[in-house]
Amino acid sequence: MSTTTFETPAPGRALRIGLWAAQVLLAFVFISAGLVKLTTPIPQLAAMMPWAGQYSETFVRSIALVDLAGGIGILLPALTRILPRLTVLAALGCAVLQVIALVFHLSRGEADVAPLNVVLLALSLFVLWGRNGKAPIAPRQF
Repeated sequence: MSTTTFETPAPGRALRIGLWAAQVLLAFVFISAGLVKLTTPIPQLAAMMPWAGQYSETFVRSIALVDLAGGIGILLPALTRILPRLTVLAALGCAVLQVIALVFHLSRGEADVAPLNVVLLALSLFVLWGRNGKAPIAPRQF
């Protein structure tokens, strides 16, 4: 008679690689967008993103800081393993930001931007799901 034990399987390699790829891609997109919105003069930015010329500079620069925080937060805590739970919170923040951005752009008739928002939302939700339960990052032990 054989005894079979069931263990909870460790997250698969493909899942871990997919999560890291999503995190790197999200970090790149959010940090890049944040830096562009933060450093580009408003008239030039308005040529690329019409909404930027229709709102206050403070609003545009604030969105830039939110983008930067999301991009850094989705990667750095997991990479350093210092407070990796912040990666989950950053993924949640990025997902909420994309829902708001999607509604904002659709309300302005800018449906051409919606696919990017949907992809970023899906990637953020994937990281949120994966790093919250399926393949969390263990904190560094000091």
